[in-house]
Amino acid sequence: MRCSYACHSDEHVSRRSFLQGATGGALGMLGFGNMVHARAAQQLQSRHKQVVVFFLRGGVSQLETWDPKPNTDTGGPFQTIATSAPGIHICELLPYTAQQMHHLSLVRGINTKENNHAKGAYIMETGHPETPGFQYPYLGSAFSYLLSPPESPLPGYISIGGGGSSRESSFLGPRFAPLSLSDAKAPSNLTLPNSLNTEADERRRAFRNQIGERFAENRRAADTEVYNSSYSQAKALMARRDIFDLSGVSDKDKERYGSHDFGRHCLLARNLIESGVTFVKVRHTNYDTHSENFNFHIEQLGEFDRPFASFISDLQDRGLLQSTLIICMSEFGRTPKINARVGRDHWGTAWSVALGGCGIQTGGVVGKTNKNGTAVVDREVNGGHLFHTYYRAVGLDPTDDFYHNGRPFEKADPATDPIQELLA
Repeated sequence: MRCSYACHSDEHVSRRSFLQGATGGALGMLGFGNMVHARAAQQLQSRHKQVVVFFLRGGVSQLETWDPKPNTDTGGPFQTIATSAPGIHICELLPYTAQQMHHLSLVRGINTKENNHAKGAYIMETGHPETPGFQYPYLGSAFSYLLSPPESPLPGYISIGGGGSSRESSFLGPRFAPLSLSDAKAPSNLTLPNSLNTEADERRRAFRNQIGERFAENRRAADTEVYNSSYSQAKALMARRDIFDLSGVSDKDKERYGSHDFGRHCLLARNLIESGVTFVKVRHTNYDTHSENFNFHIEQLGEFDRPFASFISDLQDRGLLQSTLIICMSEFGRTPKINARVGRDHWGTAWSVALGGCGIQTGGVVGKTNKNGTAVVDREVNGGHLFHTYYRAVGLDPTDDFYHNGRPFEKADPATDPIQELLA
C-alpha cells in the first residue's frame, strides 16, 4: 500500500521504487609455519567469523515487533504471540520469526537520544554520534578490515538492497568500502567480452599497472588508491562471480523466501555467507510510517518475517549460525503515541534490536520499557554498548584502537561497555 510520510526527509523513498533502484588457505596466506603464536592463532580464528545486518530502513516500530504493548493506550491493534524461547513474546506480525526466537535475543532498552534519520543511522552503524569533520568507519567496513582473510578474492563487505557508500570505510581505505547491489544480481560486466581472451586481458592489465605505477610517483597514495583498488576488486570478482549465482536454489527455497525482492536479497545473503563473505548487509525499506502505521507494518513485516526466519533456520542447519553474528536493527524506533494520521513518528528514546548467532547468549531479553513503552526503566543502553557487544561477540577487543596517521581512534565509545548478559 502507499504510505504518506510527514517529515519530508530524503529517507522517504517509496518501497517499490527503492527496491527497484539502483578458510584452510588463510594460514598459508599469513605465512605461519608449524608454530603459531598464541595471539596470532586467536586472531586467525576470529577471521572465520562473519556478520549479517538486517537494516530496517526508516525506523521499524518496536511496538509492532520486539516490544509490543497490547491493551494499552499506545499498544495499537495487535496482540503478542509466544515464541520458541520460553517466556518471550513478540508481536503477532512475526509468526515465523517467533519460531526462531531460541536463536535470538532482544535488547529492549535502547536510548540513542536521536530522532534524525541520518544521525540515528550513523550512531547505529558506527557506535558514535556524528563528529564534525571526522568520519568513523561503519560496522561493515570495520569488520571487513578486521575479520577478512588477507588477499581473499572475495569482497569483505557487500550491501544488498541499495545504500552503501565509499565514505563508510573512512580512513580504512577503499578496499573495505561496501560493494553495493541494488538487487540480488551480480554486478555488471563480470565476464570478458567475446572479443577479448584471457591472455590479451592479462597483457592489458599489466600495461595498465605499469602506467598506473608511473602516474602514482610523487603523488599521494590516497589519490590513486580508489582507482587501482577498483580494478583489483573487479578482477577478483570475475574469478569468483559464482558467489552471486542463485540458479541452483531449489523451488522449495524460492517458495520459502518469497518471490519479492527482499526474499531474493535474503537468498543472496545466504549464498554469500556460505561462500565466505565476511560482512553482508540486507536493507528492507521503508518503515517511516508517520501515517497508516498499522496497515503499513502488516505489509512490511509480512514481507520481512518469513525470509528472515528462513535465513536464520538455514544458517543453523548449515552449521554457520555459530560463527555468524546476526543483527536486526533500524536507525531508531517509532513513538508510542499514535498520531492523528494513525501513524507513529521518530523515536530514539526507548526501542529495540534483535541479535543472534555467533557469541550471543540466545533466548533472552536485556532491558525493559515501562508498561506503555514511553521510557526505559531497566538496563538502558546506547549505540556504544551495542558496538562493544558486537566486537566481543566475534572475538575482537573493542578497546584496541584503530590508528590513522599515528593517531588512535576508538572502535567503540570508551564511556560504554559490552552488554555482558548477551555474551555467550
